[in-house]
Amino acid sequence: MKSPDEKTRQKELLKDFKLKEKEAFLNSLPFEKEKFKDLFDFLNVGLGEEECDDTLSLTSKFLREQDLYSENAIEFLEEQGGYCDCEVLNNIEEKFEGL
Repeated sequence: MKSPDEKTRQKELLKDFKLKEKEAFLNSLPFEKEKFKDLFDFLNVGLGEEECDDTLSLTSKFLREQDLYSENAIEFLEEQGGYCDCEVLNNIEEKFEGL
């Protein structure tokens, strides 16, 4: 059985790990996190009007309109599980909760 000090230490280590993980994620962003929130809003509206076509067409449109389009941005989205517009919302938006 763990002592109270061990439990406290484990909680501190976990908290520190999560903080470092969050910082690493933020540092890996290809553009400002506020622009991601704008992207998610854009996709919510766009996907409310039409179904996902299994591409990043709406995402690419937004990125081009905001002068944010780059291979780095697309690679980042794909690495995070966003291979199409609906996956950007489903897989990436949740990573921004609490940031």
